[in-house]
Amino acid sequence: MRSEIAFLVRGCIMKAVVGSGSLAAAVLFTCMPLHAQDRATGDYPSKPILFHVGYAVGGSADTVGRIVLPELGKRLGQSIILDNRAGAGGVVGLELVARAKPDGYTMGFGTAGTLASNVNLMPNLPYHPLKDLAPVSMVVNNPLVFVVNASSDIKSVAQLLERAKAGKRFSYGSAGPGSSTNLAGELLNQLTGAELIHVPYKGTGPATVDVVAGHLDSAFTDLPTATPHIQAGKLRVLAQTSSTRSSLIPDVPTMAEAGVAGYHFISWFGIVMPAGTPAAIVDRMNKELVAVLNEPEMRRRILAAGGDPFPSSPEKMRQIIETEIASTAKIIKSANISLN
Repeated sequence: MRSEIAFLVRGCIMKAVVGSGSLAAAVLFTCMPLHAQDRATGDYPSKPILFHVGYAVGGSADTVGRIVLPELGKRLGQSIILDNRAGAGGVVGLELVARAKPDGYTMGFGTAGTLASNVNLMPNLPYHPLKDLAPVSMVVNNPLVFVVNASSDIKSVAQLLERAKAGKRFSYGSAGPGSSTNLAGELLNQLTGAELIHVPYKGTGPATVDVVAGHLDSAFTDLPTATPHIQAGKLRVLAQTSSTRSSLIPDVPTMAEAGVAGYHFISWFGIVMPAGTPAAIVDRMNKELVAVLNEPEMRRRILAAGGDPFPSSPEKMRQIIETEIASTAKIIKSANISLN
């Protein structure tokens, strides 16, 4: 048994299709102009495109997908079916992309975790990011922030590090072992010798709440999670982890600006297709996706959702993946991080 809900968004028909007992929820973005829906193009794409999101409905990747995909489908003149396949931290959804026929009709989101750090954390990862997947474009850079309770007498990263090196024990929370927030914290330890104590949580939300409640000294967390508490005056942001200031928090210094030379860590996600997808198709998808991400209204909506639009060429995305596989390997080995 299944039901369909159709609604109109900016000249596109969108259908939510829900099947009872189904493990996945799918949303069909039918984004051909209304006056041209019955016109066959004869060129790619000539049928709907399946888009796997390896995370639950409501997460950051899912949210951005529901912002970007309708407009991308409109530019392509074809439907895009968003398929949520949560599991194994995004690995399940990305494996479906890697194993799909490389004909241009399957794609999905890959993250800094599923495309880079997992190579070093999961010996039995069911795909290799550089061998089984074809990068299309980066989509979003999600700023990570280093926060303390607003009532703390710690006002800067330099002050915290000075006290830590003098022997005061400081803890930092993360979203769990091997998470981007865990790696961000261990990179700080490795570059400074601070030896902050890692306290793993099941997600950035619980870690952030414990900083607000005064149960945890600090946390590395994502900006969407931290923002409500920052606005409520309950959290102080000491630094952001990227090498350049995010337009979302332009007044917050980077770790390097805060005195940690060489510090750079970002959380991101981009779009990939199966390896072997024809270059002409990858280039077409990249062209349309970059155009969508550069639209002023699209940029505004993504920023409002807590991400920085981050379009790139396929070559640049591949370079980022290669670089981060190498850089996260060093962090993971030095800190002896394990998922077990």
